[in-house]
Amino acid sequence: MENSTIFVCGHLSPDLDSVASAIAYADFQNQLTKTNNYQPTVAGEINRETIWALNKFGFTAPQQLSPDLPSGQKLVLVDHNEAGQRLENYVNFEITGIIDHHKVNFEGEQPIEIITKPLGATCSIIYELYQINQIAIAPKLAGLMLSAILVDTVITKSPTCTPTDLEIIPKLAALAGIDDWQAFGLELFKIRASVSELSAEQILLSDFKDFLFHEKKFGIGQVETVDLNEFRSREAELRQIVSSKRQEDNYHTVILFITDIINEGSWFIIDSAQADLVGQALAADFQTGDAYIPGILSRKKQVVPPLTQLFSN
Repeated sequence: MENSTIFVCGHLSPDLDSVASAIAYADFQNQLTKTNNYQPTVAGEINRETIWALNKFGFTAPQQLSPDLPSGQKLVLVDHNEAGQRLENYVNFEITGIIDHHKVNFEGEQPIEIITKPLGATCSIIYELYQINQIAIAPKLAGLMLSAILVDTVITKSPTCTPTDLEIIPKLAALAGIDDWQAFGLELFKIRASVSELSAEQILLSDFKDFLFHEKKFGIGQVETVDLNEFRSREAELRQIVSSKRQEDNYHTVILFITDIINEGSWFIIDSAQADLVGQALAADFQTGDAYIPGILSRKKQVVPPLTQLFSN
């Protein structure tokens, strides 16, 4: 690769917002700088609904970023910033920027541009960058960005959805030629919820992130569905993979929660060294290793913050 190449990459276990953000930000910067220096990449295997959205809007999946590139390669992080969510040898890269909608937990050796906003998706932040700089968004890219925002905001039902997201969604839908964005969102989640061909491990890792709470390593996976029964029927194997993941990779706690977007609640399966404290944080009883918690739809706003507060002291 030429030294002028600047890779744009999302987090491990790439989801739709992570991949769409990499594609959108690379396109934005290439138009802004009138170059082709920015290259979208992914950090791992992309999931089912992301493949579906890429195909629907005519995109080729970005290449996977190799961890073996020579040191000094430039890298922009999108949809994440924490070390535990990056490639293991990210230190070989010169991180030159961050665009993210999560809490900031980043250390670097030199000043860089960091754009973070408490919006429902990173694609919402990138949409604003296009508007501020008066750069046009192609219809197919508008469709991909819309898909990412609808997934991350659970079709606007998530508490992470903001008034800004609500303004952006119909604008992107119009650009993409999508008349009914709510129906389109449900179509996306039906693709997302189809797990019959997925192994229990694929379900757990489809949207799985690591967190460090006062040196306690947590792994938290989330899956959204329109039919919780499809997952309930696989309870035994899901419990087994959660337990195996914790033991094999030395986690303090592993959580898988399946969110029912129709009834607006989540079924949690956990394996933890301190299940009672996890229950205390989430106001649930995990004596049996699982619990259904009404009203929880967001890992970022409703799961991670109480765990951070309890386990980081």
